[in-house]
Amino acid sequence: MHPAEMGACFLLLVAARLLIIACMLVKRHMLRYVCRLAGSKEYMRWSLLSISLLLPLSAQACPDLSAFYQFGEDPESQRALESGLAPLMSECLLSSEYFALYGAVVMETGDLAESLDLLERALMLDANNGAALIDYAQALYLRGQLFTALDLNKQLLAREDLPENIKNILAQREQQWRAQTRQHGFGADILAGYDNNLNGAPDPSQITLTLSGEPVILTLNSEYQPISGPYLNLRLGGQFRQLAADHQHNVSAEMRGRVSEDSGSDLVQLESRYSYLQPKRDQAWQFGAAMSHLFFGGNALYSAVEGNVRYQHTLNDACNRSYSLATQYQNYKDQSSLNSIESKLGAGLECSVPLAGKPSAFGLELSLLNNTAFNAGRPGGDRNGWQFNAQWQYPILKGVLSSQLNHTELRDTNGYSELLDNGAQRWLKRSYVLVQYRQSLFPNMAFVVNAYHQHQSSNIELFDSLDSTLELGISMSF
Repeated sequence: MHPAEMGACFLLLVAARLLIIACMLVKRHMLRYVCRLAGSKEYMRWSLLSISLLLPLSAQACPDLSAFYQFGEDPESQRALESGLAPLMSECLLSSEYFALYGAVVMETGDLAESLDLLERALMLDANNGAALIDYAQALYLRGQLFTALDLNKQLLAREDLPENIKNILAQREQQWRAQTRQHGFGADILAGYDNNLNGAPDPSQITLTLSGEPVILTLNSEYQPISGPYLNLRLGGQFRQLAADHQHNVSAEMRGRVSEDSGSDLVQLESRYSYLQPKRDQAWQFGAAMSHLFFGGNALYSAVEGNVRYQHTLNDACNRSYSLATQYQNYKDQSSLNSIESKLGAGLECSVPLAGKPSAFGLELSLLNNTAFNAGRPGGDRNGWQFNAQWQYPILKGVLSSQLNHTELRDTNGYSELLDNGAQRWLKRSYVLVQYRQSLFPNMAFVVNAYHQHQSSNIELFDSLDSTLELGISMSF
């Protein structure tokens, strides 16, 4: 071969090697993109092997790393270890051991994203690198990817080359992680307050009856007029949550009670709920069922059984849109003529937005209502209407201020009673506002203040009412 041709070939070879070295220094996500185009990570490993055959010996010579294993585990030693490993990257581009060690050190310093990056490089170079796999599972767990970490840990435990002491550590880790898929808790509230209408009586002391077409004023007995006074509100509840990779089960049970000097208005409510949640990247389905019983004045008032479904879709980083459907069967203990099925179809929006530099959240929901009577003789027949609900939450002082505004309108399909407003169809308009301030006192205890006001109006005076309460107390969770 002519000397000029030999020189040209030599220059081309040098240029090719320099180009390969430059490509090896490209960010890892570019390499991963090439892998996806090729179809698998196996392509990456073959590519790295072919490159290693072309690299000069000096580019493949990663120094002995044994000295780096002698560093202590304290934060200062880990920072020193990271500083010592960083300059060696250009020499250790093909060393799985180097990237595994470097990734473990970076994980200890708290940079999980960079740690995952380095550990993935180690596994691309050697998919069987046990140390990299162990630390990669740990980094995934710390990043919040519990089920991916559990799957990887399970694969590690199945390896036959696993030393017994490492196997015991991984088995203990598996048990601790698996326990987090089963969550349970208990809560209790004790609040004292004052209510200006404990018995939920109508607001007017007199109502107008229609007798033989003529209006007659009737004065209500004192027991049917609002009774005000102090009360004690109690709540006991428990919940259990079972998590899986693509769904979760939620079960809760709760008992609420209100006692006062007027025993005839004491309340006890028992409620249990179950929901099945199936979340995905930008949407979630929830199916639920509930059962409740209400006792008033020591007597059973009614029982209800409910089924519901809810779909939630992510609009952007700040807002979610939702659609819901719920159907409830209401059974009245001593007044079977009032038994009914109530349905609710709603659409809502929930957003988290910063306000004055602090995170705040609000929710809006608009629903259509239908209450179908089981008995054709129920006063008023069926009822139709709509409901609007708005919620807002904002951190203030050392706690959180929450508020809820609700407005409901209902109209009967038939006349309510010939004795009231000449048998006119009844309409109801009910609004309430609830404001709560909650401040943590201890990790498991919070101070709570609730203020509530409700106003209900109707074309039939018997259904006009006002109710205001103020209560404060503590809420505990275990």
